[in-house]
Amino acid sequence: MYNKKVLQHFKSPHNFGKIQNADGQGQVGNVVCGDVMNLYLKIGKNKKGEEIIEDVKFETYGCVAAIATSSIITDLAKGKTIKQAIGLNKDSIIDTLEELPAIKIHCSVLAIDALNEAIYNYLHKNKRDIPKELQKRHQRIEKEKQIIEKKYADWINSSKD
Repeated sequence: MYNKKVLQHFKSPHNFGKIQNADGQGQVGNVVCGDVMNLYLKIGKNKKGEEIIEDVKFETYGCVAAIATSSIITDLAKGKTIKQAIGLNKDSIIDTLEELPAIKIHCSVLAIDALNEAIYNYLHKNKRDIPKELQKRHQRIEKEKQIIEKKYADWINSSKD
């Protein structure tokens, strides 16, 4: 089911852990599969003075694909400018892993969402301009969270009857 590269990233994930006092943090989850991803950023500057993702770490509770895609997104994002990192997508992850079962593609979307939320958090905290594309992604993620929270609250209330 999983290729060698996916299994390598699952067994020995890159950049696993938490960054204390992270400059940006993103958390996303999928209620259907139960995966939860936390991604932490440390922002620095390159030789040109551009802001780059100097360090990135993750903590993920999830399946083989969730952990492998979390590992890969950290590799892909490290050293990138904010703009370059925003340009990453699920295909960037799938191509780097060389393959991901169709039923697990949602894990690559979660990893991208976690990165986008961490970047959004960094820009928002620092009162910086947030690109429209990133704003739209954040709004979609927030809307999904609200739907899940409402369904959960409805379920809790109905189970009290």
